[in-house]
Amino acid sequence: MDATTYQDYVNILHEELVPAMGCTEPIAIAYAAAVARQTLGRPAQRMEVEASGNIIKNVKSVFVPNTGGLRGIPAAAAAGMAAGDPALELEVLSTIGEGEQAAIRQYLADTPIAVKLADSPFIFDIAIRAWAGEDSALVRIVNYHTNIVRVERNGQVLKEVEAQAAAEEGLTDKSVLTVEGILEFAREAALADVEDAVGRQVRYNTAIAQEGLRGDYGANIGKVLLATYGDDVKIRAKAMAAAGSDARMNGCGLPVVIVSGSGNQGLTASLPVVEYAKELGADWETTLRAVLVSDLVTIHLKAEIGRLSAYCGAVSAGCGSGAGIAWLYGREKEPQALLKDVSHTIVNALAVDSGIVCDGAKASCAAKIASAVDAGLLGFYMYQNGQQFRGGDGIISKGVEETIRNIGLLATQGMRETDREILDIMTTRC
Repeated sequence: MDATTYQDYVNILHEELVPAMGCTEPIAIAYAAAVARQTLGRPAQRMEVEASGNIIKNVKSVFVPNTGGLRGIPAAAAAGMAAGDPALELEVLSTIGEGEQAAIRQYLADTPIAVKLADSPFIFDIAIRAWAGEDSALVRIVNYHTNIVRVERNGQVLKEVEAQAAAEEGLTDKSVLTVEGILEFAREAALADVEDAVGRQVRYNTAIAQEGLRGDYGANIGKVLLATYGDDVKIRAKAMAAAGSDARMNGCGLPVVIVSGSGNQGLTASLPVVEYAKELGADWETTLRAVLVSDLVTIHLKAEIGRLSAYCGAVSAGCGSGAGIAWLYGREKEPQALLKDVSHTIVNALAVDSGIVCDGAKASCAAKIASAVDAGLLGFYMYQNGQQFRGGDGIISKGVEETIRNIGLLATQGMRETDREILDIMTTRC
């Protein structure tokens, strides 16, 4: 791998594998609100949150961490405005104590917070307008969770960044990613270049999964899997990822290392691979290389789909985990043989679970994660047993890269009306 491409892969990992506390869409709202308070110089007396449909969908039902059980857009905005630390970005609410939780609830009760659907070309779009006395502030985030493109105080523009729909300003171009390149990078990567990011992912995500199994969160999907099906590695792989989501979607204050802007995808891409690495007795370095394969495959798939859509992101991460597990089992093979193992695992998995829709962040995400991991495992075991789906089977094309492109078209073009219908159901019928 040439030096430029190698550095791009390193940069992508470090840009995408970042800590976040709570579901990332309400946290992005809290972050914008905290920046608005910083801009005003005091808490707002009223606020307006204008957000794109996918933001509204993902924030409507999920708990906001460190708020004592609040959920929804006004709660996220209130938490950020009343007690958030903007310097912490996606961990903006991580330092809130119990006393401040009471203050957040009081602020939410006392402060008018309007919510509007944005008429915007951006799938990811959050604008916070805040007023305190004669002063006003505006903070706008587009395309990804910390990408502030505009800050105003009293109508004066303090920051402005040109933004384009479906672009990710300031981030490494992910078109450099291919499955073959990912496997080459996994062979060549210096441990020092990846261990901080991937090692932190393994530690953080394992901790919240263990908390999910200990506590009582949401529908407790992780516990249900273990109690019903036993503790075989195939079940543990699903249960750990699901338990992390159980905790995260239902108010646990522990951080998660995200992938492609999503904590659920970060959990799904990492924890099943870690369980298989333990089962095989793999050392720390091998475990990290397997997880980075999963992460990069997940990012590669999501780059075609976009950060938010009607297509459930856990499917991509489930495929990623299947690819990481295939790498673990085949890592001693010749590169072309290993490429076949991983590519067929991805294609098989995509053929199974690519119909799952995203209807926002909430407790049932844990069950979708379990299903996505199961598809990744089935894709792997199918090829291990000499079975595969072939080009022409539905949306599957010959070649893993062509199939990935098909999935991107399905998610970005084919599911636009599905996304609108999901949002309409959630906002008018639920």
